[in-house]
Amino acid sequence: MSTITPIALFAYNRPEHLRATVDALRNNVEASNSPLYVFSDAAKNAGSAEAVRQVRDYLRHIDGFGEVHIVRRTENFGLARSIIEGVTRVCEKHGRAIVLEDDIVVSPHFLKYMNEGLDRYEDDHRVISIHGYQYPVRAALPETFFMRGADCWGWATWMRGWALFEQDGQRLLNKLMERRLSTYFDYDGAYPYTKMLRQQIKGENDSWAIRWHASAFLLNMLTLCPGRSLVQNIGTDGSGVHCASTTEFSGGVAQGPVDVREIPVEENVAARREIVRFHRAARASTAVRLARRLAALMRRAG
Repeated sequence: MSTITPIALFAYNRPEHLRATVDALRNNVEASNSPLYVFSDAAKNAGSAEAVRQVRDYLRHIDGFGEVHIVRRTENFGLARSIIEGVTRVCEKHGRAIVLEDDIVVSPHFLKYMNEGLDRYEDDHRVISIHGYQYPVRAALPETFFMRGADCWGWATWMRGWALFEQDGQRLLNKLMERRLSTYFDYDGAYPYTKMLRQQIKGENDSWAIRWHASAFLLNMLTLCPGRSLVQNIGTDGSGVHCASTTEFSGGVAQGPVDVREIPVEENVAARREIVRFHRAARASTAVRLARRLAALMRRAG
């Protein structure tokens, strides 16, 4: 029987997204025994105050979990600080945590997969985390496999893994450059992770996730991934503070369980290759859409 792991859920100003996230989470059999910690950030400005009030009103009525702990911030932390402090708090108390934001809708088999992954690799220090999302690639992927680094759409870790998180983006970037790892870090140039890290350093984004990924990547540590996605991000509808509107990453949620079986603890080269292909195709598709939009604007101007 799997160990029951506490869930850390981070919410801000999207009550309907949060409701969908909690409803889906509650559909997991393991939810009724799982402690739930909800970290509710305070409003950044007057424009967000009413939505935050609605979120907190909803949080007063959450049930269906082993325990429910609501942490209401009295000042606006922002996503990065809220997650860093919240994950640290739960890991220090329980030794491990499953982490979700308020726009991640999970499969009914999500908690089973996460708990089984955490149990299987708890003492394997080559593994830093468990991840629930998978890109909608064209080719079939293995049931589970490892990727170098870490990720952020429905994930879990242990205190030993989270303790390796490096908050200093400049230090991470320096190491990437010194070791000439930027191209590999960027999925062979198919995704701009290094650019995101530079933007975080300049204060152009407040991403904890790029630093978490870089921290794990530089230590050559691995994350267990499912071959079929057990989560869907519903925040890419333009409602989020940090996500632009897009449907490129939406491929549906697996309705069957993902079996956490014994596999080689090494990065899966074939799976990585498929993900690189996905990102290259997505970039090409974006470039075509932008070119068409520009052409349309030029026709109108002419």
